[in-house]
Amino acid sequence: MKRKESIRSRWNACGYDWEIRVYPTANLNDCPAVALQLVFLGGSRKSCSWASLGCQVIDPTGKTVPSVEKSVTKKFHRPKEHSDLLKLMSREELAASGYLKDDIVTVRCSITVPEELPIPTIADKKEFAIPSTNFHQQFGELLRSGTGADVTFLVSGESFPAHKLILSVRSPVFLAEFFGQMKEKCSGHVEVKDMDMAVFKAMLHFIYTDTVPELDQRLEEVATMAQHLLVAADRYRLDRLKMICESKLSGRISVETAATTLALAEQHNCSQLKAKCAEFIVSTPAILDAVLATEGYKHLAASCPSVLADLLKSSLHKN
Repeated sequence: MKRKESIRSRWNACGYDWEIRVYPTANLNDCPAVALQLVFLGGSRKSCSWASLGCQVIDPTGKTVPSVEKSVTKKFHRPKEHSDLLKLMSREELAASGYLKDDIVTVRCSITVPEELPIPTIADKKEFAIPSTNFHQQFGELLRSGTGADVTFLVSGESFPAHKLILSVRSPVFLAEFFGQMKEKCSGHVEVKDMDMAVFKAMLHFIYTDTVPELDQRLEEVATMAQHLLVAADRYRLDRLKMICESKLSGRISVETAATTLALAEQHNCSQLKAKCAEFIVSTPAILDAVLATEGYKHLAASCPSVLADLLKSSLHKN
């Protein structure tokens, strides 16, 4: 037999086809030896991981104990891949061992492949429906009931129980008032001046529920409430509420409200609302004349004279 020739034996183990190659005259490091190799031929399983070839020389007569088992391990990925050569025994060792009988040696081999763990499957992968959140309703009920309230606001003779922690999470102004340097001056009762009772109530409702149902009313009522709520939101730094009011007012600009809304936008740094008002006022000569004749324009001229110059520029640009 030539040095590189092998004796081949095919096996099936754990759903894979294998070939064990025995090289009786292998040359390993210039040393004649008996060597074995495991070759992956493929199989029915989708993937293959590790496999081991174990082997030992035995005496069929049982007179000599088997040799120490040797093994080689490899991770196989595709057919025709093979392990490294496993040196079983040198030819010199084999000749002196007593295992060689009539130039025949018996080798016991084992192929070990880890069992593939079953992948759990779910017949129906559709997710079940999750109810929509109702936290705003729960917090709204907490505000309505006053359970656990630790502060009471007095607004125009009306009392509003509330919770300092919730207010402080939503408003940095309340945070400073209740837990900052101002906390020593703040008792369990706080009087709120310069704010309408309905406006304060709507603001509290927003703080607890993140909703403003008061802005879903008729046009005139919405515009008035939105203006007052915008002032309150700016006062307590409720940025989201301020943006909601600004958006509502932007879509409800009329001849009667344009000037007062423009003054409000100027005083509370609402740049988008200010631009919308100016755009509406100078949109046509008729609208401009109508706005100039309103009481709101007189208020605008008295409180925000600089805005008139901006209006003039917008009008000239329009023309």
